[in-house]
Amino acid sequence: MDNHSQNIENLINSIKEKIGKPVSNRVVAATIESLGIRDKDTMNDFGMVSIRALADFVFKKIVSAPDYITIQNKKERELDNSTATKIFQASDYLMIKAKIFAKYYPMGILHLLPIFVQIIAIIFFGYSLWTYVGFNHMQSTAVVLGVIVGLISTGGFVQVIGRQASFYWNYEDYTMTRKTIDYLVMMGAKSIFMVLTVIFFTNFFFHVFPMKLLFVLFTYAFMVGMLLLVIAPLHTVKQRWFISIAIFLATTIAILLEKFTSISVYLTHWIGITIAIITSKAYLYFFLKNKIDKRQVDCNMEIKTPVMLYQNYHYFFYGFFIYIFIFTDRILAWSADVSGTIPYAIYFEKNYELGMDMAILVFLLLSGVLEYSLAAFSKFIDIGQKNTSYSCPEKYNGSLYKMYWQHISILLVSALLIFILIYFIITSSWGYQAQFNEVFQEVSLRVCLIGGVAYFFLAWGMLNTLYLFTLGQPVQPLRAIIIACLVNVFTGFLLSRFVSYEYSVGGLFIGALTFMLLTLKANIVFFKNLDYYYYAAY
Repeated sequence: MDNHSQNIENLINSIKEKIGKPVSNRVVAATIESLGIRDKDTMNDFGMVSIRALADFVFKKIVSAPDYITIQNKKERELDNSTATKIFQASDYLMIKAKIFAKYYPMGILHLLPIFVQIIAIIFFGYSLWTYVGFNHMQSTAVVLGVIVGLISTGGFVQVIGRQASFYWNYEDYTMTRKTIDYLVMMGAKSIFMVLTVIFFTNFFFHVFPMKLLFVLFTYAFMVGMLLLVIAPLHTVKQRWFISIAIFLATTIAILLEKFTSISVYLTHWIGITIAIITSKAYLYFFLKNKIDKRQVDCNMEIKTPVMLYQNYHYFFYGFFIYIFIFTDRILAWSADVSGTIPYAIYFEKNYELGMDMAILVFLLLSGVLEYSLAAFSKFIDIGQKNTSYSCPEKYNGSLYKMYWQHISILLVSALLIFILIYFIITSSWGYQAQFNEVFQEVSLRVCLIGGVAYFFLAWGMLNTLYLFTLGQPVQPLRAIIIACLVNVFTGFLLSRFVSYEYSVGGLFIGALTFMLLTLKANIVFFKNLDYYYYAAY
């Protein structure tokens, strides 16, 4: 009986936190169901015969409580405590923008520290957590294809982790946050196994690769995919800094093993990635355990797969297709056997890969602009609705649309500065040639130039997508990335087969431009009706 009373008290607190003052017992019943409580749970956990009976009882207790009039949910309390309701002058807006830029632009760059750790390791040691300059073309084919398969297999699950786990995290439901993360990580692991099984049987019948190469490919695919799955939740729970710690530790140990032992390079990579996986998973476990122990409200909510699929399938397929889009040009370039000399249907091409590795720096270094732009949009969309009359929605929409183009201007200026930096890296005496003792080939330069512009348009399109995702509008970005993938495949195939293999990057360029234009069109409509979308989202 005491256990039932405590569970009911916990449930009442959860309902207050989620909806504030309930207006009817039906609202309470709906909220109880949204917490994952089922009819068959109510007798055992609450001593009630059904959700309806439990809702009636809880509603009466809430409305008869002395504090009923003053009950507020979390969002309402935050609104009351916020100072954002004051009227901001133009100078205030400029100051707020400057503070947001100073905070989020470097934060966006710092969150890429794990990647920069890998780049630094390659420059100074010729080795990183899954690359090695001493690999021959066959080894590089196995390793890079493994990384690609791992990323594509898990991309959709990473996107859903960011979406669904964030929902529970923002409501401080840490138990459901952990359950959701564990569920999606397990589903992601199963997805990798399914993909690898399909590849195995396809290879068994068509003999595309020898089994030894396939074993290496599968191992890298599984380990890189699992690494992506276990570090993705650290973004969700605002612990991205630990990713850098885990990657730095793993890379350091792997480098030491490679330099001072006779262990094979493959094994040093696998040990390093395993260390990164274990440390990230362990930190996440204890971090969430600490949160749950301090503030535990357990209503026996369980993961409902059909509900999760319905709510997140747009985001899942977006995450899947974005990786397909990014790697299509490489597969097309590596499979363009115009001379009839490559040993396998897909075979690593060094000059093309070098060009794309330099080009992707454009996208990586623009991440600070994306971080700042999204933070500024999220801030001013809230400030604007508090400082704009309901009768002037066009003023509200117009001010944020103007801010959007200011962000695009920053994106463009940043891209120009990044192109200048890359130019000096390629051509200066202290740059690429000094570090790797070889000349940056003309083919690589051509790929880098076209790829760099393509990644600029991709960054622009992804910024458009982030705006749309913020207010729950995933349909247009998903449609845009699917069309962009088709354009990428079609144009890249034609250019690589009928012009020259390196022009498969042209498919990436035209596809990225298509993606940007389609999401730009969606954003223009979005900003013209921003007041409606903002209201509909909440």
